[in-house]
Amino acid sequence: MEDLGKSLVALLVAESCNIGLTPVIDVNEKALTRSRLSHVDQNYLRADTLAAANGLLITAQGRIELAQMWGGGLLASVDGLRFVVPVKSINTGPSPKYYGYKRGVTWLNAVNDQVAGVGAMVVRGTPRDSLFTLDTLLNLDGGVRPEMIATDNASYSDIAFGLYKMLGFRFAPRFRDLADQRFWRADAPPGAEGAEPAGDYGPLEKLAVNKVNLARVVDHWPDMLRVAGSLITNQVRAYELLRMFGSEGHPSPLGAAFAEYGRIDKTMHLLALVDPVDDTYRRLMTRQLTVQESRHRLARAICHGGRGQIRQAYREGQEDQLAALGLVLNAVVPWNTRYLDAAVAALREAGQIEVNDEDVARLSPLKDRHINFMGRYQFNFAATSPQQGLRPLRDPAAPQDTDEDDE
Repeated sequence: MEDLGKSLVALLVAESCNIGLTPVIDVNEKALTRSRLSHVDQNYLRADTLAAANGLLITAQGRIELAQMWGGGLLASVDGLRFVVPVKSINTGPSPKYYGYKRGVTWLNAVNDQVAGVGAMVVRGTPRDSLFTLDTLLNLDGGVRPEMIATDNASYSDIAFGLYKMLGFRFAPRFRDLADQRFWRADAPPGAEGAEPAGDYGPLEKLAVNKVNLARVVDHWPDMLRVAGSLITNQVRAYELLRMFGSEGHPSPLGAAFAEYGRIDKTMHLLALVDPVDDTYRRLMTRQLTVQESRHRLARAICHGGRGQIRQAYREGQEDQLAALGLVLNAVVPWNTRYLDAAVAALREAGQIEVNDEDVARLSPLKDRHINFMGRYQFNFAATSPQQGLRPLRDPAAPQDTDEDDE
C-alpha cells in the first residue's frame, strides 16, 4: 500500500492522456515501476472505484461558491463524444461521418450546470442518443439529481418525452425542425365522467389542433407506472424499452400510450421555447449545451495520445479508460474553479475594479492553456499536497509571457 496514491495518479494520467504506461514509468521509484503499475491497474482501477472517486469530485465541485453561482445542479445535458477504435472489437460500430472507413464507440456523458460530469456510459457506434441518455441519467456517479435535461437535436421522440416525464425529468431537446413541430391539446374525451368543457387556448387555438388521446393513457396507466418502477430499480434498460416500444416506426400499444403522454410535456417544452416575452428557458438550454461542447473540447485536449483513438478491444477496457478520462476531466474542473473563485475574491477584496455577479456567472473552468498535457510526467506529492494550499495568484499588472498563440 506504500505510495498507492502515486501509482493511481500515474495510471490515471496514462489512461486519460492515452499515452500508455511507458511515459509514466520510473524504474528508480518503486511506485512507478511497470510491475507495480500493472498490479494496481488490474486490482484498483475498476468501474465502481472510478465512479466512487468521481462522486467525491462532484461533491467537492458543488461546494465551491463560484460553482454555486453557475447553478444548483438541477440542469444537466447529455451528449456523445465519438472515438475511433482502430483494433478489431465487437463493441464498435461503423459511421463514415465520424470514423471514416474504421469503426468506433460513443462516450455518452452527462454534465450538470456546475460543469461537473455526473455520469457516463460507452455505447457502440453512433446510435440515437435518446436511446441511451435515460440509462445514463439513471446511473449517475453522484451529485444532485437533475430535473431538466438538455440534449441536441438528434435525441428526441414522443415516447422519450413520455418516459422522461414519468421519471420526473423535464426533457429539453433542441429542435432542428422547430417550424414543423406539432402542438397538442389535452381535452378530456367527449362524454367522459366528470369531463370539463374543452379549454380555450386563446391565440393558440388555431395552433393546437392536434388532440392527445387521454383515454389511451388512462387505460395503460398501471403498466406505465410499472415500467417507471422497473427503470428506477434498474430491472430493465431504457434502451431496450425504447426499442421495443417503437420497433420499426410502429409503436406497441404501451409505447403509443407513452407517446400520447409525452406529447403533453413536449408541447409545454415547445411553448417555453417559442415564448416571445421570456427567453430564459432558451438561454439555459443554449448555455448548457455550450458547456457540454466545451467539455468535449477539453476531453480531446487531454486524450491526445495515439491520435485520440481508443485501442482497447473489449468493452470493459473501453469503459475503464474513458471513465479515467472523465475522472481527470472532473479533477481539472474543480482545480480551475477553485483558482477562479480565489481570483474573484481577491479582485473584490482589492476593490480596484467592479466585479459583477452577471460576469462571474459567465466564467468557465474549461480552459487548459495553463495546463501542459505533454512532455515528462513527475508526481511530486510533497510539493502539491492539499496541505500546501493554493498557489499564489498572478499579479494582473505583471508582464506576461507571450507566444504566437497568445498574439
